[in-house]
Amino acid sequence: MKALLWGRKKLIASSGCSGGGGVIGGERGGYYLSQPEPFIGRSSSLRPVMEGPDPDNGEVSGVDSKRLGSGLSHWVKGQWSRAPSVTSTTPAYRKSDLRLLLGVMGAPLAPINVSSSSHLLHLTIRDSPTETSSAQYILQQYTAACGGHKLHNAIKNAYAMGKLKMITSELETPTGTVRNRNSTKSETGGFVLWQMNPDMWYVELSVGGSKVRAGCNGKLVWRHTPWLGSHTAKGPVRPLRRALQGLDPRTTATMFAESKCVGERKVNGEDCFILKLCTDPETLRARSEGPAEIVRHILFGYFSQRTGLLAQIEDSQLTRIQSNDGDAVYWETTINSSLDDYKQVEGIMIAHSGRSVVTLFRFGEVAMSHTRTKMEERWTIEEVAFNVPGLSLDCFIPPADLRSGSLTEACEYSGQEEKGKSSLALASTTAHRAKVAALEKGSFDNDPVWHIDV
Repeated sequence: MKALLWGRKKLIASSGCSGGGGVIGGERGGYYLSQPEPFIGRSSSLRPVMEGPDPDNGEVSGVDSKRLGSGLSHWVKGQWSRAPSVTSTTPAYRKSDLRLLLGVMGAPLAPINVSSSSHLLHLTIRDSPTETSSAQYILQQYTAACGGHKLHNAIKNAYAMGKLKMITSELETPTGTVRNRNSTKSETGGFVLWQMNPDMWYVELSVGGSKVRAGCNGKLVWRHTPWLGSHTAKGPVRPLRRALQGLDPRTTATMFAESKCVGERKVNGEDCFILKLCTDPETLRARSEGPAEIVRHILFGYFSQRTGLLAQIEDSQLTRIQSNDGDAVYWETTINSSLDDYKQVEGIMIAHSGRSVVTLFRFGEVAMSHTRTKMEERWTIEEVAFNVPGLSLDCFIPPADLRSGSLTEACEYSGQEEKGKSSLALASTTAHRAKVAALEKGSFDNDPVWHIDV
């Protein structure tokens, strides 16, 4: 618990949210800590801070979810009617934009379940397809380049702290495309990530005055946002995608254990092998819910032929949403992450910077109704540590107010704003890419109301 509190204080200090504080010494240098925050009566929880996007009056308590979701509904309606200005400085736009950024890029999960107890398959050439044996060989080289099995197996827990910058860079609608070239409109912040065997992790992001938390105790994945509260993720337990972005070589290698080598490509000047992993149908069905069917989720890894390291990771998910009137809407989300600045930390190669480009594409329903939103994130890793003393199971206990079920993940429109319309509400998700939480009969002239997590 002390370790988790220490990491959280570093996140607050790095994002400029702390007040007074002090410096304590350690093996890795001095650490700045803000004033301690008292614990509250929730398992492994710290006192809540202001977690916007803030309501108009600056108060969080006592504001219902409909009001908190109204800013995001403005964002969706703006896509349907016209191409809104990406550089808009209105509070409503900033709120909805920040929620979209955090919802999609904050804490996405990997496509499939992997266990820390799993090991890479032994390299077998005989009776194995060429693309399978080639993938196994590439992963063996990757593991060796990142420090080797012996070092990886000696890690019981890990900690990482970094800074990041998010921005909505482009919005395309049938009426035109708006690009945001003003870097001052980006949202800055930081994150801390804790991991512990077996299969436990906890991440906390503080960006633009808002905070998102997510975690896994080895049995279930949960997520908390200020506008949706705490809720569980549907489907099997999966790793955090952010850990695959050069922070956890062992999980990355295990993730691609069933992949195939499908070719080569040059990435940022590096000749790379391409490994492709397709999510199995059983997992897709487990993650689907109600009218939302996850059609596919594919993960690509680009491994440098020169260094053996992971240079780029890309995944694409397609979700089909069937409405009562027979029309179908498709959401395709693609996240492309480039990894840079590899450095050794206790003998293990860790990527210390990178950039993710996210494309959220909505199409179907009627002709000329598509929207395409591009978002970007740049991050740098400030600190990494392994086998941190004091990290315990208590640090990964889910929130006491954890809820399950579709409607707890939904973000409803205000009836006054959406009266007489069929509505599609975008919200943040634990799976982070286009999963519908529920479809229910709305009260707006008997039109159905979509609740979608993106």
